[in-house]
Amino acid sequence: MSYTERYDRQLRILGKEGQEKLRSTTVAVVGLGGLGSIITYYLAAAGVGRLIVIDDGLVELSNLNRQILYTTSDIGLPKAYIAAARLTEENVDRLLGDADILVDALDNWETRHILNRYAVGSGKPLIHGAVQGFYAQVTTVIPGKGPCLACFLPEPPKPRGVIPIIGAVVGIVASFQASEVIKLAIGLGEPLVGRLLVIDAYRGATDTVELKRNPNCPVCGGTH
Repeated sequence: MSYTERYDRQLRILGKEGQEKLRSTTVAVVGLGGLGSIITYYLAAAGVGRLIVIDDGLVELSNLNRQILYTTSDIGLPKAYIAAARLTEENVDRLLGDADILVDALDNWETRHILNRYAVGSGKPLIHGAVQGFYAQVTTVIPGKGPCLACFLPEPPKPRGVIPIIGAVVGIVASFQASEVIKLAIGLGEPLVGRLLVIDAYRGATDTVELKRNPNCPVCGGTH
C-alpha cells in the first residue's frame, strides 16, 4: 500500500507538507485509559512520527467498555511497555523531554497539575481533556499565549474515588484532543487556546467558555 493511498483522505486537507510535519512530530500521551487509548489510535493512524506513551496501570475488565486499545486477553498486562512509571516532578523531564506536544489523558488532577507545570516551564503545548458521566471538557494550553490549567483550577480537587463514565463520551473527547494535536503539529485551524469546549452528551449540547489568564497564577503568571 502506497504512502499517498494510505493518507489519501487527509492529504486532500493537509497536503504532503502537512503530512511530513506530522511525521516529524513527537507527541507524549500521558495516560492510556479511555482517552489515551483512543488518542494514540488516531494519532498513529494519522501518521504522527513518534508517540511516547506513559501509564503504569494494568488492564482490568472494567476498562474494556471504553478503553478500546485493549481486549479481554490483555487483562492483567501493563498498559504501557514503553514507559511504565508514574509521572512525578522528579521524572517528568526525563519522560517527556523529547516531546513536541503533550496530551493530558489522565483521570486525576494531581498528576494533571504536574503535567501543566511542566508544559508551562518547558514552553510545550498541552491538550487537556477530562470526562465524567455524560459531561466532558477540552482545552489547549500554549504557554505565553493563553491560560494554563492552574488559571481556572489553582488547586487539584479532592479525589472522589471511581469516576462514572459513559464510554462513548470518552470517544468524543479523545477525537477532539487528537484533532487539536494535528492542528498544532501542522499549524492549521484555531486551537482551543483560552477556550474550554464543554460537552454535555446527556442533552446533546456543546458550548465554548472563554478562559482568561490569571496574572497572579502561581504557574504561568510570570510568562509572557
